[in-house]
Amino acid sequence: MKLVVQVKLLPTPGQAAALEATLHACNEAASWASQVAFVKDGKRNFALREHTYTEIKQRWGLGAQAAQHTIKKTCDAYRTLAANAKAGNLGKPWSKRYQRATQKPIVFRPVGAQPYDDRMLSWQITDRTVSIWTLSGRVKGVAFTASPEQLARLTLYRKGESDLLNRDGMWFLNATCEIPEAEQNADPDGFLGIDLGIVNLATTSDGQIMAGRALNRGRLRERTLRTKLQKKNTPSAKRRLKKRRRKESRRAKDINHKIAKHVVAETERTGRGIALEDLGGIRERVRLRKPQRATVHSWAFHQLGQFIAYKARRAGVPVVYVDPAYTSRTCAACGHIDTANRVSQAWFACRSCGFVDHADRNSSRNIRARAEELWRRGVQSTAPDPPPTPEGGTGRKRSTTASGARCASPGL
Repeated sequence: MKLVVQVKLLPTPGQAAALEATLHACNEAASWASQVAFVKDGKRNFALREHTYTEIKQRWGLGAQAAQHTIKKTCDAYRTLAANAKAGNLGKPWSKRYQRATQKPIVFRPVGAQPYDDRMLSWQITDRTVSIWTLSGRVKGVAFTASPEQLARLTLYRKGESDLLNRDGMWFLNATCEIPEAEQNADPDGFLGIDLGIVNLATTSDGQIMAGRALNRGRLRERTLRTKLQKKNTPSAKRRLKKRRRKESRRAKDINHKIAKHVVAETERTGRGIALEDLGGIRERVRLRKPQRATVHSWAFHQLGQFIAYKARRAGVPVVYVDPAYTSRTCAACGHIDTANRVSQAWFACRSCGFVDHADRNSSRNIRARAEELWRRGVQSTAPDPPPTPEGGTGRKRSTTASGARCASPGL
C-alpha cells in the first residue's frame, strides 16, 4: 500500500535559490510541452517525447531524467483532465467551465511540484539531509526535519519517486512509501455502520455521534472574514488573506484524521468490519438553495471516507461500501420506508411501528445491516488504495451486487 510521507526542507538561502530556479525551469518547460501536446494532439508520453525531449534539454538546460519527468508530468496532467471531464467533474460539455478547461493548453504554476527519482535525489536519513539535482548542479547537504515516526517509515519503506514542492515560501519533499498491509480479517464479528453527514460528521451504529458544529462554525467564520478582507482589498488585508489561506482545510483534515483513527481503532479492537456509504456523485444529485451550496461543497466526506479506508487497510479491517439510497427514511427496527419517518434533521420516528431514534444513528444501523447482508452473500471488500501523492489519486474497481450496493474489489 502506498502512503506519502511529507518532510519539510530547511535549505540555506543559496540552496533555496537553486531549488526555486529549478522549479521555474521545469514548470516553464512543462507549459511549453503542454502547448505542443495540445497543438499536435500527442498527449501520450512516448509521442510527446519525440517532439519535445531534445529542445527541453537544450532550451532549459534540464538533465535527461528531469526532462523525461517533465514530459511525463505533462502527460499525466492531460490524463487527469480527461478523467475529470469523463466523470463529469467539469460540468456538461457545453458549460463554460468545461470549455475553459478543455479548449486551451494546460499551464503549470511556476512553483508547481516536480517529481524526482533516485537518480536525481538521494536521502541521508541518519544525517537528516538530502542531495538533490538542480540547474546549478548537485546540491548536497540540504537539511530536512521530520518526526521519529516519519524517519522510521522513510528508512524502512521509502520506494519510488519523491515530489519537490514549494508552498507559501516553504519547501517540502513528498516521499512515496510502500507500507506492508496487515492480513485482512476474513471473519469479522459484525460491522460498524458509519453515517457521514454535515451537522454530525460521523455517527456510528454503536450510538457515538461526532458532531461537526465547531468545524461548521469555523468555516462560517473564515468565509465571513474572507469576504470582508476581499472587499477591503488593502495591502494589509491581502497579507491577512495570505496568512489564513488553507487554514480551514487544515482544520478539517486534522478532524477527519482523528475521527478515522478512532473508528479504525474501535473496529480493530472489537474484531468488526466497517460499513460506509458510497456517496460518489452526491453533489451532482442534489439541488440546493444558494445559502446551502457553500456548506455542502465544503463538506469533506470523501476525505474522511478515504482516511478511514486506508487506515483500515493498514490494520487489516475489512470495509464494505453500500448503496446509501433511503438509509435515512428506512426504519432500522421494522424496515418501513417513508419520507415522513424523518421528522427533523435530528430525529427519526417510524410511522409504522413507532420506533424513535436519533436520525443519523438510525441511518448508521441501516448501513450496518446492508453491509452484513452483503457479507453473508459472500461479497467481500477491502479498503481502496490511498492516493500516491497528496495531489493525485488512484481509482478503485467496483463490482455491483444484485441489491445495487457496490463494493471495492480486492487486488488493487
